[in-house]
Amino acid sequence: MELHEMTALALWQELQAGRVSPRELATHYLDRIERLNPQLGAFVTVTRERALERADEVAERVPKTAPLWGLPSGDKDLWLRAGVPAGFGSRVMAGFVPDRSDEIVETLDAAGAVSLGKTNAPEFGLPAYTESLAAPPARNPWDSGLGAGGSSGGAAVAVASGMLPFAPGSDGGGSIRIPAAACGLVGLKPSRGLVPAGSGIDSLAGLVVDGPLARTTTDAALLLDGMIAKVGGRIDHHYTLRAPYEDDGPFLGTAIRGEGRFQLGVMTTSAWDDAYDIVISPEARSALDAAVEAFAAMGHGVEETALEPDPTYAPAFRTIWQAGAARIPAEGEALALLEPLTAWLVQRGRTILARELSEALSALTAYERSFIRQLASYDAVLTPALALTPRPLGWYDQEDGERNFEQQVLYTPFTSMLNVTGLPAIVLPVAETQDGLPMGVQLIGRPGGERTLLSLAAQLERRIHWETRRPPLW
Repeated sequence: MELHEMTALALWQELQAGRVSPRELATHYLDRIERLNPQLGAFVTVTRERALERADEVAERVPKTAPLWGLPSGDKDLWLRAGVPAGFGSRVMAGFVPDRSDEIVETLDAAGAVSLGKTNAPEFGLPAYTESLAAPPARNPWDSGLGAGGSSGGAAVAVASGMLPFAPGSDGGGSIRIPAAACGLVGLKPSRGLVPAGSGIDSLAGLVVDGPLARTTTDAALLLDGMIAKVGGRIDHHYTLRAPYEDDGPFLGTAIRGEGRFQLGVMTTSAWDDAYDIVISPEARSALDAAVEAFAAMGHGVEETALEPDPTYAPAFRTIWQAGAARIPAEGEALALLEPLTAWLVQRGRTILARELSEALSALTAYERSFIRQLASYDAVLTPALALTPRPLGWYDQEDGERNFEQQVLYTPFTSMLNVTGLPAIVLPVAETQDGLPMGVQLIGRPGGERTLLSLAAQLERRIHWETRRPPLW
C-alpha cells in the first residue's frame, strides 16, 4: 500500500513509530501534487522547498505529542501565511504576500502539521463553487468536467484525489460541506465557538467557522482535534461564549469507538423553501433513503419531521451575505477586477442601511432560536447534503448575480441554515449515482453535539465502507 492510500490516522501511527519521516511523507505528497494538480486545480500555490524545510523542523523541534505531528496539510487561500502569496481567489489580490499569518495557520503549525501550499478557493470565499477568474477551476476528481463545490473546493479536491491525507477548510454557508458532498468526503462544520481560531463569533452573524475535510470519520476527528488550540492542556477559548460539550478530551476517541443509539429526525424541508422552488433530485433522495435504512437497521430511532415555514430567513440571509461582501478591499478601478457575482454583492452590500442590517441580524437570531426549538427532541437530524448531483463546470450564471445566487440556493438549500443557527453538521458520502458520482447526506447535531455526530458517522462508515472508494483521477 502506498502512503497516500493510507488514512491520516494510519500515517500518524507510521510517523510515531518512525517507519516514515515527516520529510519522506511530505515528499511523497508533493510528488503527487506535481503529477495531479495540473489536471485538477486543487492548489493555487505549492511551497515545495518551504514544506520540506518545515518537515525537517517538525522532526527536530516539535514534540511528537503534537496531535498532527508530521502530517501534510494545506492552507485555504483565504488564509494568510507569512511570506506566501494570498490570492483570495481574486484578481484584486494579485501579488499580495502577507507578512503575518492567521491564527488558524499558526494553530495548525503548533499542532505539528506540514503545509504544502495554498488550496484553491473562489473569489473571497463567497460562491458555493470554485471557478474563479484568478486561477484554474477546482475540478472534481470523480469527473473532471464537474465542479468541486466551494468555497473549500481546492481542499476537497486535494483530499479526494490523494494529494493530501486531510485538509482544513472554512464554512460560512456550507463551504466545507458542499465540496465534501461533491467530492465524496466527510466534511464537518463545528458548532459556533468550538474552534477558537475559527470560532465564527468574530464574523458577521457568526456564520464562518473552520473545520476538517477527510476521507474517513476518524481522520476528520483527528484534524478537528488539531484545529483546537490547547494551552496547558486546556482549550484556549478567546471569548466568553464557547461551544458546550462534554469535556475537553480528544474527539478522535469518540470517532474510533462509534458507540451509542440515538433518536434521529429525517427532513427534506429547508430554510429556503419560501423563497425558491427547491427540487430534490432522485439521486439525493436515494442517498437519503440509503442512510435512513442503514440507521434504522442499526437500531436507531428514525422519525420524519419538517421545519415550520419562515419567510423571514431568505431576505435576512441575503442581506447579511451582501453586507459581508461590502467589506471586500476593492475601491475605484479595482472594482472592475471583481467577478460579476462579487461585484453584485459588493454593490448591494454598500447600499444597506444600518437599520436594515440590524433587522436582518435580529431575524436570523430569532430563526436560530426557532430552529433549535423545533428539532430539540432529536439527537441528530438527517437531511440530503445537496439537492442536486455535482454541477458541471460553467453551470452558474456568470453575468446575472441574482440568478447566480438562486442557482447556488437550488444546489445547496440545506447548508446555510446551520451557519445561521451555529449548530454542528457533518456530511457523509453514503451513496453513488449510476454514473459513479458521490452523493451524500447531512447530519445536524444539537449545540455542541459533535460527539453524537462523530459516533453516528463512525457507525455508518463501518456499515457502508465509503473509505474504500477511489475516484478515477487517483
